[in-house]
Amino acid sequence: MTVTQRIPIDNMELLIRLFGTMDENVKAVCDNFNVSVVLVDGQNCIKGESENVEIALAVIKKMISCVENGTSLDVGRVQYFCDCAKDGKLDEIDQLLHGVVALTHRGNPIKCKTVGQKKYVDAINKNIVNFGVGPAGTGKTYLAVALAVNAFKAKKVDKIILTRPAVEAGEKLGFLPGDLQEKVNPYLRPLYDALQEMFGIETYQKLMEKGSIEVAPLAYMRGRTLSNAFIILDEAQNTTKEQIKMFLTRLGENSKMVITGDLTQIDLPEGKISGLKHAVRILKDIEQISIVRFSEKDVVRHPLVQAIVKAYERGEQK
Repeated sequence: MTVTQRIPIDNMELLIRLFGTMDENVKAVCDNFNVSVVLVDGQNCIKGESENVEIALAVIKKMISCVENGTSLDVGRVQYFCDCAKDGKLDEIDQLLHGVVALTHRGNPIKCKTVGQKKYVDAINKNIVNFGVGPAGTGKTYLAVALAVNAFKAKKVDKIILTRPAVEAGEKLGFLPGDLQEKVNPYLRPLYDALQEMFGIETYQKLMEKGSIEVAPLAYMRGRTLSNAFIILDEAQNTTKEQIKMFLTRLGENSKMVITGDLTQIDLPEGKISGLKHAVRILKDIEQISIVRFSEKDVVRHPLVQAIVKAYERGEQK
């Protein structure tokens, strides 16, 4: 049976944010549930089969809650809401609408966009060593940096250390100009960008000069004990078993570690076992170590990224 139900929002400014650029947000809901938006007596309404309208309207009400509390909406987030509704987990979104992970240097709030991200943030806050494993675009590194900045600003740690293995992804370091630090800087660029967004460029540069922030290739960690620090190892899928063991055993007093990686993007030479894959298998039952696995539904970049991730997963399975 075809029914029509009103979209319960009157504020024009909020309505514009709800619909999105070129109405892309509401179009995503319509495409997911085979409904349409129609005008009835000057009111925006959802029209379609009764069951479809009910679930589409439930999603739109969650979207309204977002715009009312100042949370931004985009197609990626709307698609996530739709996926939750299809899985019968729409109520889980409520925990995402409240609570701020951190603030950028401009005062903009950083919030979890998926339930997977919320579990990840909660795990890092609770445990000493934390693994975030999953596809690109799930916010693994960005959220870890945000929590590191929180800990530093709250004086829970004296230093932030960010590191990545300098493994070529189809390129050769030797052909890049400059010394070792200059050669690996492109690999560390995402970490620089995240830190600058949190601190602002001037503060970030001062903290780098003081040594309060250290961004370095993984090889620089050998032989050290890392105390009173928040340490992030990014792109850990490209570590060997020996490298990740070396890194984990650098842990000192009053420190926290976050290890992130995507096991579908291993660039190690053929025959080398990923240290990340090995570590999450043998450390999974140890207290104070958390392992959070993200799926393609936690991808918060362009919706097309979800489709790409799914396609590669299907290819790997075949």
